[in-house]
Amino acid sequence: MNTFLKPNTDESVFGAVQLGYPVVESQRFADWRRFGADAIGLHVDQLTEDVLRFRIDDRECRFLIQRGPAEDLMAVGWQIADHETFDRIVKRVTERGVPIAESTPEEAALRGVERLWRFAGPKGIVREIFTTATTTAKPLHMLNSGFVTGGGGMGHIAITSRDPLGIHGYYSTVFDSRLSDYIDENISGLTLKIRFLRVNERHHSVAVANIRGLKIDPIRTRVQHVNIQASSLEDITDSYQRVREHGFSMARSIGQHTNDKELSYYCVTPSGFELEVGWNPIVLTPELEAARQVATHQGISIWGHKPVDPGIFDKLGQLRQGRAQRPPIRNCST
Repeated sequence: MNTFLKPNTDESVFGAVQLGYPVVESQRFADWRRFGADAIGLHVDQLTEDVLRFRIDDRECRFLIQRGPAEDLMAVGWQIADHETFDRIVKRVTERGVPIAESTPEEAALRGVERLWRFAGPKGIVREIFTTATTTAKPLHMLNSGFVTGGGGMGHIAITSRDPLGIHGYYSTVFDSRLSDYIDENISGLTLKIRFLRVNERHHSVAVANIRGLKIDPIRTRVQHVNIQASSLEDITDSYQRVREHGFSMARSIGQHTNDKELSYYCVTPSGFELEVGWNPIVLTPELEAARQVATHQGISIWGHKPVDPGIFDKLGQLRQGRAQRPPIRNCST
């Protein structure tokens, strides 16, 4: 990753990049269909026995589920505003010796995009860049009233890393990301420092939790969660109830974040990573962007976000506390 830490000498691409879609590999198609359509309230299209897509706006694809054994997020698609900026990013990647290749027309069609190129990234997540998303006039069949996308993209991804500075340098080099702020969080005795990176007006498109103090990454999946933004408060509360009614695990209850003020809850997808469904985060308008100063917030939530079904961080914290409270073994030999 150090090869990415060379300074950029060309024009910044900040503001010309947005999160387009995640690509997930799974065998649990029936569960994903129930989770996406019946619980979260997304539009579902089953293209083949091996390809499932979800829509949340007029784009053909916002989630791509492909059949495979990984049960994980495998790639993330980033939309680039124009061909000139696209070429600039390709040049940045190639100049740093990272293999990058154009995808096949079939791969682009599955994602509903044009001019698709792919290259490796941190955490084993393939980065896919594209210039144009295919839209459709077909009506959306969703339980939610809608989702917020637009110039800020579809939401954000959150990952854990023992090399947060390296991840930060990667996104700064490729997409000219900017640091929005930090959060210091204590989860069941585990101290995490989370940094939030933005590539456009959205408060953050990437969140990176520092787990340097742990010997192993406690998260099996490449991402800890993916975020989408609902259009209304009622969409949040109604989908929260549906997730519980359909028997899917709820990681954290509805709460409000300290930094971007987003109201949200976290549930567990059929592949094991979490989905955060949020509402009404702050948008960094040009005025707010010009006055932005990096701050550190204490705790991830103003209120709420209480554990519902214990996650891995909670279980690790409970284990650590149990060991600390265990009485010492005395030598009782006579």
